Amino acid sequence: MKIHKNDKVKIIKGKDRGKEGVIDRVYPKWDKVLIVGVNLFKRHLKPRAEGQKGQIVEAPRPMSISNVALICPKCKMVTRVGYRTGKEKKVRICAKCKMEI
Repeated sequence: MKIHKNDKVKIIKGKDRGKEGVIDRVYPKWDKVLIVGVNLFKRHLKPRAEGQKGQIVEAPRPMSISNVALICPKCKMVTRVGYRTGKEKKVRICAKCKMEI
């Protein structure tokens, strides 16, 4: 996957279009990412103990990786990810400024 945990991304599709966030978790098997504070849904919880009230909780839901675009930490622009093979390992690079991510 070209996007990893703790990358800053911008939402390009969906109800949260234009928002930015940090990736909290990546699900490579399903091509989904979990972003903190984005794609929230409401969940109704029943009371667990006697005398306790039920409540409505907002929680983030994973979204498709195709709906997000990486923000380069160097040039602060939305960019695609490229790769460069170095002496030791393959590294991700920004397609615009050609710097390592």
